[in-house]
Amino acid sequence: MSITQDIGGILESWEYDPERNYRRIVGDDGREKIQIRVDNAAFQGILQMELDGRPDGRKPFGFDFALDYYRQAQRRYCTAHGSDLGFSLDPDACAQLFDESLRVYNRYVFLLQLQDFSRVIRDTERNMQLFRFVHSYAAREADRNNLERWWPYILRVHGTARAMQAMEEDRELEQALRIIAETRRKINDLEPLDVEEFHVERERSLKALRELEESILANRPATDKNRLEKELTRAVAEERFEEAARLRDRLRSLGN
Repeated sequence: MSITQDIGGILESWEYDPERNYRRIVGDDGREKIQIRVDNAAFQGILQMELDGRPDGRKPFGFDFALDYYRQAQRRYCTAHGSDLGFSLDPDACAQLFDESLRVYNRYVFLLQLQDFSRVIRDTERNMQLFRFVHSYAAREADRNNLERWWPYILRVHGTARAMQAMEEDRELEQALRIIAETRRKINDLEPLDVEEFHVERERSLKALRELEESILANRPATDKNRLEKELTRAVAEERFEEAARLRDRLRSLGN
C-alpha cells in the first residue's frame, strides 16, 4: 500500500475560511481530534491536536503526561525516604514540564474559543497542578518562579470557563456571578511578583472578569425569562400546577 506525503488533496477539499478554519475529526486511532486549516501566505497546511491526553498525542516515559511521571517519581522518593525532603526537579525535567504546560495552554486557549468549557476547566486545573509542582520542587530558583507570573491569566481562564459552564447548564446566574467574584478575589490575593508579565496579566484579567460580569448582568432578564419558561413547561408537563402558577407570576414580573 503506497502512502502519499502530499497533502494537496486534503487542502483542495477543505477551502480556507478564516471564520471557520477548524473542524473536529475522529482519527484512525478512534480518538477525537481538532484540525485547524492554515493559510500563511505561500504556505498552506493543517494543524492537528488531540482533545484528550497530551495535545501532541505523545506519552512521555510511557505516561499520559510528563507531570504524571515526575509526580510518581516524587511519591516513590517519599516512600523510600519517608518524606519529600531532598527531592528536586533538575533543569531538564523543568524544561520538559515547561514545554508540556505550553502545549496544554495552547489547547485550552483554543478550546475556550470553541466553548468546550469542561475541557478548558480540565486543562487549566492540570496546568495549575503543574505550576505548583514545579514551584515546590525545582532545584533552581529561576525554574521555581518561571511559571508564577502566569497565575492571573490561568485563574481568569479557569474562572471564565466555570462561569460559562454554569450558565450553559441552565443554573441560576448568581452561580456564575459568584464564580467570577471568587476568581477576582483569588487574583487580588496573589502575592505580587516583580515581573512585567504578572502585572500586565493581572490588570488584563481583572478587566476581562469585570466585562464578563457586566455582560451577564446586562443579559440577566432575558436569560432568567428563558430559564423560567423551561421550568414552566416542565412543571405543566409533570402536572405541578401550583409550581406552574408561581412560575407564571414570575414571568409576568419580567414583562411576559
